[in-house]
Amino acid sequence: MQTIETDIEIDATAEAVWTVLTDGAAYPDWNPFITRLEGDIEPERQLTIRIEPPGKRGMTFKPRVKAVEPNRRLAWKGSLLVPNVFDGRHEFVIEDRAEGVRFVHRETFGGVLVPLILDKDAIRRGFEEMNAALKARVETGEAKVDEAA
Repeated sequence: MQTIETDIEIDATAEAVWTVLTDGAAYPDWNPFITRLEGDIEPERQLTIRIEPPGKRGMTFKPRVKAVEPNRRLAWKGSLLVPNVFDGRHEFVIEDRAEGVRFVHRETFGGVLVPLILDKDAIRRGFEEMNAALKARVETGEAKVDEAA
């Protein structure tokens, strides 16, 4: 197993970050790494995800949602072709801070092809680019939180 993890401080509420993170229809407007997220963000539902790692060929896959904890955590797990060949468990964690939140972006990879396929540097750069874009989108107020919720 190999894990890639990045984080960023965001000057916003957990709710504001969650709103942007779970609005898959808007991903093409702001997200340079995950350029497509379609499907219902509910446990065991299948999503369609398109990633565009910097300098690498993009890839579309269909993971299953594994965790949905509003304003705290979202995770999905996908496989390339068949399970245990190249699997990835992607996770976003939103941690409340005294001021703002810490956004953690991680993926744990497993399977026999991981040593041959995984480009850790490109994935890390993609995570960092997404984190920065998420921060910019949330902090500029483009994320609209339903105050009645």
